[in-house]
Amino acid sequence: MVMHRLAPEEKRLPIRLSGQEFQTALERSERLVAEAANELDRLFLAVGKAGCCLLLTDRNGIALERRGAVGDDKEFHDLGLWTGSVWTEASIGTNGIGTALADERAVAIFRDQHFFCSNINLSCTTAPIRDHRGQLAGALDISSCRDDVSDGTLAILSQTVRDAAVRIELNLFRSAFAGARFVMVPTDIASTSALLAVDRNDLVLGATRAARLALKLDDHRIAAGIPASDVLREQQGAAGEDLIEAARAALLRALSRANGNVSQAAAALGMSRSTLHRKMNRFNLH
Repeated sequence: MVMHRLAPEEKRLPIRLSGQEFQTALERSERLVAEAANELDRLFLAVGKAGCCLLLTDRNGIALERRGAVGDDKEFHDLGLWTGSVWTEASIGTNGIGTALADERAVAIFRDQHFFCSNINLSCTTAPIRDHRGQLAGALDISSCRDDVSDGTLAILSQTVRDAAVRIELNLFRSAFAGARFVMVPTDIASTSALLAVDRNDLVLGATRAARLALKLDDHRIAAGIPASDVLREQQGAAGEDLIEAARAALLRALSRANGNVSQAAAALGMSRSTLHRKMNRFNLH
């Protein structure tokens, strides 16, 4: 009421973009839409028959993609749960999408918790989506107009939408670092979303938000170049020990690729068979 000059008794729909404005928003979030498409389809198969509508928005609350049953379309369209609509708090007051984006956390807005009286039959649960740098990229929302939606049902939907948002985040992360190795970071909550992208030299290329929080990483530390083994505290030895381990690992890889054939491994490493045998004895490789 104070910040956005809204009155709860107003009868209004969310702001709606023109065709050109919507196309521009789609192009700006092209990767998000592409990486979320399969997850939206999978999620709709799970909740669509329960009268739920799915919306994928960008970080500005613009609905980019939608999934809904044909029989429920009119009701959701009349409420503005449609592509091209802007579901920010400035546009439509307290709502699942706008509040999740404003607070950057998952929320559930149940019926009369919505700001506008016209939305009090709506129950929404929304989770924010972050990009490969841990920055806010958009939101995923499940909404229902059913009278039989209870607090328990909404709690189940809330967990479902959070899990789906995490999978979209992982899709974005993997596509941003195609060709890298991905290392799961141990966390107190055993989160599967805490990942590092690592290059062939063991340097960290990127980290999800959960990994950044767990390991106290930021863009500056990542750009400066930091070994994954250091940030994970796997090795506390001196630089000389690191080199020995690297040499041992190189021998193991060569032997593995050659299926244990010492002659082939030696040729691949550019050394004689006898030299490789000496190194294997030195590193206690059998």
